[in-house]
Amino acid sequence: MPLGHIGVNVRDLARARAYYDAFMPLVGFESFFAADDEFSYRPAGGKPGTYLFFYPALEDGGYSRHRPGLQHLAFMVRTREDVDRLHDWAVRQGANVISTPQEFPQYGPAHYASFWEDADGVMLEVVCHK
Repeated sequence: MPLGHIGVNVRDLARARAYYDAFMPLVGFESFFAADDEFSYRPAGGKPGTYLFFYPALEDGGYSRHRPGLQHLAFMVRTREDVDRLHDWAVRQGANVISTPQEFPQYGPAHYASFWEDADGVMLEVVCHK
């Protein structure tokens, strides 16, 4: 069975929404719905895939991908040029870049990706498998 959805808690819902409203269309997602206490995205154009929901964190504390829980979110893109373009977008947003676009042969012969952190420190990856 495919994964239905993922929920992510964020410290500042408005800031996260502004960031993800700009980012998600770049990786093939559209807004699903938004309310005062959550917002979400789904694969654009009725395509099947995992939905992503964001909620306000109800407890204070920083996120760490090194603790139990969510390690990172990976978004598949069609081309290596898309990886490069999205990396450049992240840099323009002031992201903490973890890895510039490059091949990661340990994940397969055609794994080309870039990694960075969003404002809450959640690691994001864009990857092309071609």
